[in-house]
Amino acid sequence: MNIGIIGAGKVGVSVGRYLKDNNIQISGVYDINSDNAAFAAQFTQTDCFSDLEELVKVSDTLFITTPDNIIGSVWDCIKNNMSVDCKVNNKIVCHFSGALSSDVFTDSQSTGASVCSIHPMLAFSDKLTSYRIPANTFFAVEGDETAVSAMKSLFESLGNTVCRIDKSKKSLYHTAASVLSNELVALLDMGYSLLEQCGFSRDEAVKATQNLVSGNVKSVLENGCVNAMTGPVERNDLQTVKKHIDSLQGEDRQIYILLAKRLVKLAKAKNEDRDYGEMSEFLDLS
Repeated sequence: MNIGIIGAGKVGVSVGRYLKDNNIQISGVYDINSDNAAFAAQFTQTDCFSDLEELVKVSDTLFITTPDNIIGSVWDCIKNNMSVDCKVNNKIVCHFSGALSSDVFTDSQSTGASVCSIHPMLAFSDKLTSYRIPANTFFAVEGDETAVSAMKSLFESLGNTVCRIDKSKKSLYHTAASVLSNELVALLDMGYSLLEQCGFSRDEAVKATQNLVSGNVKSVLENGCVNAMTGPVERNDLQTVKKHIDSLQGEDRQIYILLAKRLVKLAKAKNEDRDYGEMSEFLDLS
């Protein structure tokens, strides 16, 4: 396998360096921004290509790691604008979007290429550190059999878990990843903001709750959501929940109520002998 990377952003740089550090052959990097391509090539210790066609020509596998909104146009360029001796016939073409499926590779069967999408369940925060991909990272893949098989073999050989998902579930899969990543950040920001209203600085709020936040996440990962539950909803402490809601306004109040309703469902699963009817009724009327 000789992989060409198209797109020198955080994902392209990180995946390229990860593979290179694990002795996987990278033919080089192309980006429409020549400075980005040069940086990526240097960081991944591979070649920098100023001509997309040349990269396609020397690669048997192409990773499209551009922003989602241009993956389709990159594919159209590869599919339609290459010279006769630079076609994608018998090549594997992948993209790394979490939201898009392999359907973005329109008319792929007519080209002779095998296509797929593959997505690591990771947050790529910056180019300089995100390449340190843990060996147990989960990858979701869907697409043509040849491409899927090749990607499973590649990333599983590095110790990663690769799971094939239904193409029709790709958007739902990415929604789940977003909730567990981005929206968790928003929830933490809400909590920190509430502490700021109590007189904490943001740094103090983050530091004060570090053990609380990390301990809860650790408990969920080790014991599951139901068994990790604590707090007034789980205890069926309606008076405390009422005080919480009375202290909130606007969207913070709405968010708290919606999450409390979700917690009631978990609490019922944990404490089957406990009656949460009054709690549920109050939350529905709030």
